[in-house]
Amino acid sequence: MDMTPLARSLLEPIPAHRTVGVEVLRAADGTAEIAADTPEGLTNVIGSLHSSGLVALVDAAGLGAIIAAAARPEDFQGVVPLGAAASLEFLAPARGRLVATCRLTDEARRVLRPLLDGQADRARFATSAEVTDAEGTLVCRGAFDWSVRRTAPPATRHHPE
Repeated sequence: MDMTPLARSLLEPIPAHRTVGVEVLRAADGTAEIAADTPEGLTNVIGSLHSSGLVALVDAAGLGAIIAAAARPEDFQGVVPLGAAASLEFLAPARGRLVATCRLTDEARRVLRPLLDGQADRARFATSAEVTDAEGTLVCRGAFDWSVRRTAPPATRHHPE
């Protein structure tokens, strides 16, 4: 299911994501693609996106993939994903237009599905993302461990009578 509009509405307003200029390109079927143009105010001493910007991209890609695992927008109601740990591997200078891609593993989908279906109230799993530049160079790999909980039951499905 294409959850791109939901991912945009949830991720793009987050202050850290706004600062980096996060743009949700796609969030569907447990996969997300997030883009940003390197903002000059977030560059490091070599003119590359600062590590804080890269972690924001990796975070947004993981969150986008989690949102993209929902079968319908209502399934994400009351879901609160929180990062429990993160790691980054810097591979090349991150300049210009960057795209972070995250695809949930089968294991992550297996653990997340009961939460999204309203059968569980917590899930723990990991995501990994890759960040490439406009030339397709892999500039960063990142991983997040997530603790996801549900604060409200999913919206009920209404069937016409």
